[in-house]
Amino acid sequence: MTLEQFNEGLTRFLSRSPTPFHACATMAETLQANGFVELQEKDDWQLQAGKAYYVIRNGGSLVAFRVGQTPVADSGWHLVGAHTDSPCLRVKPEPVLHRQGYFQLGVEVYGGALLNPWFDRDLGLAGRVSYRDEAGQLQSCLLDTQRPVGVIPSLAIHLDREANSNRTVNAQTDLPVLMACTDKKPDFKTLLARLLKEGGVDDVATVLDYELSFYDCQPPEWVGLEREFLASARLDNLLSCYVGMMSIISAAPDQHTVLVCNDHEEVGSQSSSGAQGPMLESVLRRVAGDEVSWQRAIAHSTLVSVDNAHGVHPNFSQRHDANHGPLLNKGAVIKINVNQRYATNSDTSALFRHLCEQVGEPVQSFVVRSDMACGSTIGPITSSAIGVATLDVGVPTFAMHSIRELAGHRDAASLCKVLTAFFNR
Repeated sequence: MTLEQFNEGLTRFLSRSPTPFHACATMAETLQANGFVELQEKDDWQLQAGKAYYVIRNGGSLVAFRVGQTPVADSGWHLVGAHTDSPCLRVKPEPVLHRQGYFQLGVEVYGGALLNPWFDRDLGLAGRVSYRDEAGQLQSCLLDTQRPVGVIPSLAIHLDREANSNRTVNAQTDLPVLMACTDKKPDFKTLLARLLKEGGVDDVATVLDYELSFYDCQPPEWVGLEREFLASARLDNLLSCYVGMMSIISAAPDQHTVLVCNDHEEVGSQSSSGAQGPMLESVLRRVAGDEVSWQRAIAHSTLVSVDNAHGVHPNFSQRHDANHGPLLNKGAVIKINVNQRYATNSDTSALFRHLCEQVGEPVQSFVVRSDMACGSTIGPITSSAIGVATLDVGVPTFAMHSIRELAGHRDAASLCKVLTAFFNR
């Protein structure tokens, strides 16, 4: 696969995945097309050596795995982990506001979003809707308007003369999304039923509940004089999900390989399908078969946690340690923190450097400035939960947690090449 083909697939995936629910549905479709078989957690699994499987929990978390030809207790698993969620604006349970003749929706901020870039954007609406169908049965489906249905207009500078020097965003009062002009207060669930029918869901009798997010309708784009940058929403961390998926698809069928993509990382991972929940361990224990095999397999295993890294910003280079400023288009970044905000140690770092040398791909390092706080990933959470040796890596990006982030056009494909070698080692 050429670099252009890989990147075309990445942008299609980003466009089709406005929420974790859509990301998992899109990954499932791609995995099925490449021979992976869906499993249900409630069923009895009859796994076969050399076969590939995947399981989804709560619609937003996915574990895909191949069953190798040798006992897993003797070889362990090669695991890659990422997360499906991104900071965004979630619609409140009772969201309707009717003020000054305008219909607005109240929102909650999901995760550590950079809020200012959400103003004056063309916003679509997507997520999961639960409803009662015309036969009286409970159903659930995905909604994606695929067009702008809302906007958060900025206040004109004439009415806020300090906007460029002292602007703050109040999440309660400044972020309600403008939806329409109307003389009457609308019923949001009736509107959702209409939007579902416009999307081809014809059996909606009553909308009961929903998990919906606004998203930027501007599609991913390659920018720069030589198109060397990828600008898109949700690069953190759907880029890593795509890289992990393409790596496990390319992996040899005789290896025990695993891809885990958890929801809820941006809000702490503490859920039934988050990295602090039991999903991954539950799947791996079923594959191992018994307690001794499980313990032995974990002792042989390694996890690569993949989550974007902070590239050194040319306008703000002082925010980086002078010796650790990752550059876009210069390869994946090993993320290190002595306080265990990242799970990398010298052994796992050495393994990754060795793999990069073997496949001829560059590698960089990142540590946060000693006088700044450090973020974290699913790496330390998963490592402490199941005891697996872990490494944290990611591609360098700008504007992390903005509505539109920026990455290099070479780095995702480069990391995929290294992770494929990791799966096949």
